[in-house]
Amino acid sequence: MNVALLKLAAELAEKGEPFALAVVVRREASSSANPGDMALVTPDGVVHGWLGGSCTQPTVAREAREALADGAPRLLSLTPDPESARRPGVKTELMTCHSGGTVDIFVGPVLPPPRLQVFGLAPVARALARLGKAAGYAVDAVDPGADRAAFPEADRILVEAPAASGAGGGRRPGSRLLAVVATMGQRDEEALLSALSGCPDYLAVVASRKRFATLRDAALARGADPGALERVKNPAGLDIGARTPEEIAVSILADLVAARARVAPARPAKGAAAAAAETAIDPVCGMTVAVAGARHKAELSGRTFYFCRAGCRERFLADPARFGALRVGALP
Repeated sequence: MNVALLKLAAELAEKGEPFALAVVVRREASSSANPGDMALVTPDGVVHGWLGGSCTQPTVAREAREALADGAPRLLSLTPDPESARRPGVKTELMTCHSGGTVDIFVGPVLPPPRLQVFGLAPVARALARLGKAAGYAVDAVDPGADRAAFPEADRILVEAPAASGAGGGRRPGSRLLAVVATMGQRDEEALLSALSGCPDYLAVVASRKRFATLRDAALARGADPGALERVKNPAGLDIGARTPEEIAVSILADLVAARARVAPARPAKGAAAAAAETAIDPVCGMTVAVAGARHKAELSGRTFYFCRAGCRERFLADPARFGALRVGALP
């Protein structure tokens, strides 16, 4: 195991930074990779570590970015004959390394835990903070009167929620923000507006329908987004006949679990996402190359060609017509 990579992974996890871990789990001669070789891939596609040859990196980086976007691990097989090597549950790609062989790589996303913001000091809020932490959420207790004595399990004690565009309000790729207003008559309007300012993926308000209708009208009068208010879950939680604060907290957590499948993680801006996802085919070896940040490329007759490594670029420049670039022009 690569101790330096494990340390880097621990540092990123401590900071709440997403990354993907890629590990070689199987190889066939004459691949230069060995079982246990590993690499860490950050959301911008930077690869730290070793997975055999450098020709494997563009494919692994692409799969890692997709894993970070959808939160799902995958098993990747790089092989000289992808069609004949197809197996259930395995994504096959062309192996273009000169050494040949086959290498199977597990790519697993490591995402920060979803952040649960609990507004209020009521018993339901305290119970939700306790149970949310036990369920694996990063918990914020949000209220001017909140303290460590009331919320010993909370990761952070906040006076108000950070606004989405404010300091500390930035959303990392793959992150999820959930909020529950359980103020129960104390600063209800202020808490609802504060929760809305963070643009959470999920927002529930613990209140009767009549009380929430009043809160909604007040929030609209103070400039709240009508669309965001329409998405607020009220009454909060699943209808399981909950009565006690702990039971109500359980019903809310159950709804959060159910919502996980229908709430998409935050994505980069559309233009950035499109640029990151754009790929090209190396005309020499057929490898898929990520256009963003490509190190090896050449211009020919106004067209840009991308290559997985310097060797492919040199072969292309020596005889462009051989690789389908029939129009001869000035080369860099």
